[in-house]
Amino acid sequence: MSAQPVHPPVLPLDLSGRVVFVAGGGSAGPGWSIGRAACVTYARLGASVCVADRDAASAEETTALIHAEGGTAATLVGDVADAADVQRLFAEARERFGGAIDVLHHNVGIGKTGGPVETSVEDFDRIHSFNVNSLLLACQQVLPAMVERGRGSIIAISSIAGMRYLGYPHLAYGVTKAAVTHFTRMVAQQYAGQGVRANTVVPGLIDTPRIATTVAKMFSDTSLDEARAARARQVPMGRMGTAWDVAHACAFLASDAAAYVTGTELVVDGGITGKFV
Repeated sequence: MSAQPVHPPVLPLDLSGRVVFVAGGGSAGPGWSIGRAACVTYARLGASVCVADRDAASAEETTALIHAEGGTAATLVGDVADAADVQRLFAEARERFGGAIDVLHHNVGIGKTGGPVETSVEDFDRIHSFNVNSLLLACQQVLPAMVERGRGSIIAISSIAGMRYLGYPHLAYGVTKAAVTHFTRMVAQQYAGQGVRANTVVPGLIDTPRIATTVAKMFSDTSLDEARAARARQVPMGRMGTAWDVAHACAFLASDAAAYVTGTELVVDGGITGKFV
């Protein structure tokens, strides 16, 4: 039995000297998306942040927010589901910051309302490519160097839609987010002995710009405020989460504070998945 340290270690929530690549660091609209909040949080903890997104203006806005606080970040523009683009994005990231990626934060997700009858094979393939294939491509870029260095953290953003039916048909999104979770579990097991940790953060009903652009449309004949209120009523804590609630969970998993955490799901949902109905 190993001896306990005389002085317990200080909580190492510090990312100084680390390079974090955030796939999906922009936002679907004005305000704080999960990806944007995560980028700013990582930078506040001392990391150099690669803000990758297919929307150049949105990614640049995130980078500007980091720079305004004195942090370090670079904007990278490309399609994270395109193999050639992914290879270029990671090459640019390594060139910008002079080394390997320490933390991969995969914050990618699109969907289309509809069940099996309404979802075409083409739509399903497109959503799977963007949500799941992009994670495969990103892992292929970071894992070899993480293994060589004997450390690294992969954080994939899934959704409670990948665990439960949430009251409206969102088949392709839910199925692909379930795939993201299991993909990450398998990576964690394969690389646990080589110093690489892989975990999934599972957000619940989060109040982000996506509410206005996508989610509100699923509540027919309601205003945006009514859609927000309807979602808040579903949560035992009585409110939707914020992007910061999710970003802070990601910061824990990215840091050495989570050195013994791998192959698991950190659910950030205000208790909703624990409800019977």
